[in-house]
Amino acid sequence: MSDKPLHQIQEEGLDLLVDKLGPVDAIRFLSIYEQGSGDWTPDRKKYLETDPDIIIKNIMERRKKSPAL
Repeated sequence: MSDKPLHQIQEEGLDLLVDKLGPVDAIRFLSIYEQGSGDWTPDRKKYLETDPDIIIKNIMERRKKSPAL
């Protein structure tokens, strides 16, 4: 994990976007994303399975439905 402060990472990321896409397309790219709402930390407990046996079972079932190439 990086020791850089988040504002530095954000600044570097924006600089890279502008360098790669140009200012107009960088703004268009950023406009795609929304902040959203809610708090994922407590919500994930409602939506994500935590039992490893069930997680593995679900993975195996999905693999049977669509095997890897």
